[in-house]
Amino acid sequence: MHSSEIRTRFLKFFEKRGHNIIHSASLLPDNDPSVLFNTAGMQPLVPYLLGQEHTMGKKIANIQKCVRTGDLDSIGDNRHFSFFEMMGNWSLGDYFKNEAITWSYEFLTSKEEGLGLNPNLLYITCFEGDKNAPRDIESFEIWKSLGIPESRIYFLEADDNWWSPGENGPCGPCSEMFYDMTENKVGDLSKDEFINAVKTEDLIEIWNDVFMEYEKKDGEVIGKLKQKNVDTGAGVERMTAIMQNKRTAYDTDLFEEIMNQINSLSSNVNIDNLRERRIVADHVRSSVFMINDGVISSNSDRGYVLRRLLRRAVRFADQLGFKNNSLMLIAETVISKYKTFYNDIELNSKKILEEINNEEIKFRKTLHDGVKHFNVLLNENKKITGYDAFVLYTTYGFPVELIVEFLKEKGIYFNSDDIEKFNIEMKVHQKLSQTASAGMFKGGLANHNDKTIKLHTAHHLLLAGLQEIVSKDIKQRGSNITEERLRMDFICDHKLTDEEKINVEAWVNDKINRGLSVVRHEMPLSEAEKIGAQMEFGAKYPDIVSVYIVEDEKGLAISKEFCGGPHVKNTKELGQFKIQKEEAVAAGIRRIKANLI
Repeated sequence: MHSSEIRTRFLKFFEKRGHNIIHSASLLPDNDPSVLFNTAGMQPLVPYLLGQEHTMGKKIANIQKCVRTGDLDSIGDNRHFSFFEMMGNWSLGDYFKNEAITWSYEFLTSKEEGLGLNPNLLYITCFEGDKNAPRDIESFEIWKSLGIPESRIYFLEADDNWWSPGENGPCGPCSEMFYDMTENKVGDLSKDEFINAVKTEDLIEIWNDVFMEYEKKDGEVIGKLKQKNVDTGAGVERMTAIMQNKRTAYDTDLFEEIMNQINSLSSNVNIDNLRERRIVADHVRSSVFMINDGVISSNSDRGYVLRRLLRRAVRFADQLGFKNNSLMLIAETVISKYKTFYNDIELNSKKILEEINNEEIKFRKTLHDGVKHFNVLLNENKKITGYDAFVLYTTYGFPVELIVEFLKEKGIYFNSDDIEKFNIEMKVHQKLSQTASAGMFKGGLANHNDKTIKLHTAHHLLLAGLQEIVSKDIKQRGSNITEERLRMDFICDHKLTDEEKINVEAWVNDKINRGLSVVRHEMPLSEAEKIGAQMEFGAKYPDIVSVYIVEDEKGLAISKEFCGGPHVKNTKELGQFKIQKEEAVAAGIRRIKANLI
């Protein structure tokens, strides 16, 4: 069964059962500032799972685009992808366990309406029970009534059969479905044998019914929601592999044309570089969808994740013998594959291809010299220090994760002390780092010469000016500062008018001409939050923070921002501020480029 038919059958099946079909939300969450991307099908629906009424009613179904990049090292195996699609049917206070489980079973096994899988190859898990919720006997009995033998239903603990989006939000026990992928059918299994069969991928999880009736706060279940919800999920990639009798989606129609393109571009295709070919396919596919939803390569937040994926793709493409600018050709194949179901990627194809090609060109300019410098350092010292990693990052554009990969291939371990030293260097140079697994670095100063320091202070004044002139609701969503200009991305619901730009520019220049003091204060995080200091989107701060305040002649704060510095001591040092360009970068996100003249 082709992947397009799997999607179509799923949506028609649940539409027939009273569900309204909704489009996939953007990869960029609009109601959860704690994450960069929607990582699960339920994330865009959290407000409705908590009780808000959905305009499409209480029963909905969709196929949601998702991105996860916390386990990039696993990509290239049979099961991991940075971009994936989740089929989901949802009850927002309507039906519960009986309908959810029955429909899951019917869709999986019905030859007329569903996928026609063999029910004798299904294995089921239910929640064991703990202090938060009782053993899920109800689900167990429903599965038995559908004909699943008791010997193939297993009770597992919360680590396996309790689902929540994180430390906060709706959560609950779940019942998962597994399918026998072996040619020599595994038959009845003990609980330990079942767990082992899952680890060896003889059994593959294909569906998950989550019964969301609880709420978690700060990592603890605090009670029940005001309504019982059903959140189901089935991955398109995994389901396609099963329906096409493949061990992995990389061998299905989802990737067939993409892998064929990669094989034709590679000068050496063999089993030993299968992982590298899969990584290129995965990363380019993810990049296409991320750019389509408004992500632009940068050194912070989502832009850093995109840049990291593309630069890894370039690196592995080189190992495969690709010619320069080949990623764009693979991206064209991705667009061609997915344009029927996601027609906006064809509409945005020019933007997508340009961004991918520009990033490849940019990285290649420094990649050769960077590898050369990396090898010199390694030959001289037999290791790469934290400071070496900092130089490779700031001078040659090597993310620390790429450095770790280079070393790993040579059997060298980049230890925690090295990473800590790297982070210290980044903080000193205003590149505050979040965790490597989150894949983003904060800040944005290219270096610490006089021009970038001045632009850094002007950046603070620009944010304050936008909030004063345009809207107090404006929040920064990213920044980058080079010797040539400053760049700020910010939340704003409209294109700035010429009058607004003129007034913001005048406001900033007024503060510059008045020669105001720029003062650094160290204070507890709670106090900084209390005085309203501006925080960088998505950043995590220590208990004691640095706050830079621009003070007027009376000592009142014109600008207050969490920041590691450096800055000028007086705004008079800045010169004249000039806005060069204002544009959209995503829905609800604007970008200003400005300079000092």
